[in-house]
Amino acid sequence: MFLRAATTIPLVQFIAGSQGATLPVSVIFQFLAAICSALLTIGLWTPVAGLLMAISEMSLLLFPSTGTSMHVVLAALGVALAMIGPGAWSVDARLFGRKRIRLPQR
Repeated sequence: MFLRAATTIPLVQFIAGSQGATLPVSVIFQFLAAICSALLTIGLWTPVAGLLMAISEMSLLLFPSTGTSMHVVLAALGVALAMIGPGAWSVDARLFGRKRIRLPQR
């Protein structure tokens, strides 16, 4: 739940406009990160949204007007959530059911 709460950072930054981006390409990547942030927060299309968030955050490293450390952390967060997958309280779990892996007893 804490990882999903931390994914709201790009959404809040995009809404507040605190990035101060001047290039239209960086605004597109910030918008993509904000959309992926919203999807990850509610748990919809978690693997796809996590990878897209990681790609958009890593591409924001190419622009000098943005801070590098936060983008690296948010990219790692997106990859981590993509690998973990949707949680029990996500929209994906409600739509597709929760999947549990059971190892057979020997």
